Amino acid sequence: MSDRAVWFIIRFIFIHLEAMKKIFLLGALLTSSLLTPAFSQVKTEQLYQVPNIEVAGFAEMEVVPDEIYFNISLREYFQDEKNQKDKVNISTLEKQLIKAVADAGLPKEALSISGVGGYQNYVDKKKKPATFLEAKQYELKVSSAEKLDGILSKVESRGVQYANVARVDHSKREEFKKQVKIDALKAAKVKAEYLVASLDQKLGKVLEIKELDENLYFPQPVFAKANVRAFAAESADAVQDSDVQYQKIKISYRMQAAFEIK
Repeated sequence: MSDRAVWFIIRFIFIHLEAMKKIFLLGALLTSSLLTPAFSQVKTEQLYQVPNIEVAGFAEMEVVPDEIYFNISLREYFQDEKNQKDKVNISTLEKQLIKAVADAGLPKEALSISGVGGYQNYVDKKKKPATFLEAKQYELKVSSAEKLDGILSKVESRGVQYANVARVDHSKREEFKKQVKIDALKAAKVKAEYLVASLDQKLGKVLEIKELDENLYFPQPVFAKANVRAFAAESADAVQDSDVQYQKIKISYRMQAAFEIK
């Protein structure tokens, strides 16, 4: 056999050996990549899957609101409605309200304008054209209904269209929310402890904590011993005194927690 033929044979064998080597390495890599996640998952489950208990705790708190927001509407009117004479301007009524708020010891920020409008004063459309009378709406923040009664008593009653509760709140609401969350979490731990103890086991470390929901109930309060004037468009009769106490703000939370069982 010639030297040239031998060289071709050796080269053929070398090329095929290199190709087989690459195929073997590729197969090994594919096998490793397919098996690694499975082994990794099994290892993770073995490390972190421990006996545990998951429970929910509930807590609530009731507090008397110390921030009451009233909607107040003032409107212009005529002293002599029949002849539409001697109009009391909205500026006059507003000055009375601002002064009354200051006299009650409230800061300027307690009173703000929430709307401006007006209405047509129809007396006798056939004989006299209707007159447009201006109206303004305000929001007043007070700590009690008694404050409002004292303020409105210094404003011309015919100029007060209405006064009603817009909303109620408490100055320490965020602090109360934190405390209720803590109480709910403690309730969850107590529940987990006695459930695990019933199986002659002990509670271990905390594995997970979740907030399930939040329930803030802010009812419209019933006034307590307050002669709050609620004026309608055609009447200025005051509401009778009441001994009914304020409804309370209810704050409730549910907390979920998972604990290890020893």
